[in-house]
Amino acid sequence: MKTSKETILKEASKLFRKKGYAGTSVQDIAQAVGVKAASLYNHISSKQEILQELCMPISRQFSQGMIDISESTLNPFEKLQAIVSLHIKVTQSFTDSMSLITGDWIHLEGGALKEYKASRKNYEQSFRTILEHCKKENLIDKNINTEVSLFSILSSLHWLYSWRERHQEISSIELEKQLKNCLLNGLK
Repeated sequence: MKTSKETILKEASKLFRKKGYAGTSVQDIAQAVGVKAASLYNHISSKQEILQELCMPISRQFSQGMIDISESTLNPFEKLQAIVSLHIKVTQSFTDSMSLITGDWIHLEGGALKEYKASRKNYEQSFRTILEHCKKENLIDKNINTEVSLFSILSSLHWLYSWRERHQEISSIELEKQLKNCLLNGLK
């Protein structure tokens, strides 16, 4: 197998998904790529660099997606629908790496950890704001707890990567339709 940073990242993302970040060694990654561990260091500086290279593009895509949705002219309920679409799109783009956002992101260090936490906090706050706007405009039930709603929707969407692998017979279009119906129409 040709050794390149892209190959290393691809194989590492599969291993991190299967064994977790802490359970995956540099030796495991090298073996999956088909080289000696020392050869990996011609392309990467550390396992931490790999984690950052896998997590941060996902974080940035979610952040930019939320900014785009928040600043759009969509009504608040349509913004919720756009968030579901965003999660499906990002999950399809980063299938193996998505497992990192459910927990392994905590292994990020330094500036990457700080950036990730800030991004996550801003994303969730924007989501709350959209939910609150939906309540104010009577687009969803005013009695629904915003925090419970945020938790239940994000929990489902965060684990989509795992569920999707076992249910590939459902088209992306149908999946998006069903998720919007199940996750959002219950708020009404």
